[in-house]
Amino acid sequence: MGLRLIFMGTPDFAVSAFAAVQAFASANGHEIVAVYARPPAKQGRGLKLVQAPVHQAGEAAGIAVFTPSSLRDEAALEVFQKHEADLAIVVAYGMILPQVWLDTPRLGCWNIHASLLPRWRGAAPIQRAIMAGDTHTGVAIMQMEAGLDTGPVLLSRELAIGPQDTAASLQNRLADLGGQAVTQALMEQASLIAQPQAVDGICYAEKIDKAEARLDFTRSASELDFHIRGLSPFPGAWFEADGERVKVLQAQALPQDGVAGEVAKTGAIIYCGQGALELLRVQKAGKGAMSGEDFMRGRGLRAGQKV
Repeated sequence: MGLRLIFMGTPDFAVSAFAAVQAFASANGHEIVAVYARPPAKQGRGLKLVQAPVHQAGEAAGIAVFTPSSLRDEAALEVFQKHEADLAIVVAYGMILPQVWLDTPRLGCWNIHASLLPRWRGAAPIQRAIMAGDTHTGVAIMQMEAGLDTGPVLLSRELAIGPQDTAASLQNRLADLGGQAVTQALMEQASLIAQPQAVDGICYAEKIDKAEARLDFTRSASELDFHIRGLSPFPGAWFEADGERVKVLQAQALPQDGVAGEVAKTGAIIYCGQGALELLRVQKAGKGAMSGEDFMRGRGLRAGQKV
């Protein structure tokens, strides 16, 4: 007999997993009986209500979509219980599921988490992995419990972080990997054994604070490269020159030494606490992106200037 599934997710990152689960369900006699997403949010200058990407995907697939504003509401819980689901699959839903919700599906709730647990529990595992200089990450299919990403792991898949990876590019690859991993988990569901997370190596991926985005050139160039890539595209790492904010979209670390925060005599290069950072692509506030060379040609920075 096929499984009755609920899919719960909100952003683009979750759409790949939704598509994978939908394809697997259709091919194997299962059914997604409901989709849950965050309520439509006001966006743009006109503050028009816009449905979340998973909401749009669910409607396009002809599946009933539910967008409760609170999971503490008894009426919302009653609706959830009436689906009589065997399993709920949760990906970046953006709302904490109370224990009674976690206990409602017969097989509980699975979460597709974008890290190799217990490393990078929390809100920003993709960004934090790059910012920390990790060489590998992955996805974990976790049996959800009340703690923050503390549940036992059913299955995990590893992925290398490339030297050019940004949060955006890594997110795209992890989204695809998450879809593959949850499909495998559904295929092997009857034989999977949840393994408790290790007690060593636990760390938390705190939500990105915009104040972190300002570049500190007393740090090493390699650290700043990780920082820039981890914050790309949002909120974007930046520095200030002549009172104007300059966002760094792409850079590379160089083995050159000088006074930290000082602009080199040649090239779009700023010395760091160790090494130097070459600006490859930047963007001034309200302007289009440009190469580091064009930025310097337009006297964006001057040799010897401190930033």
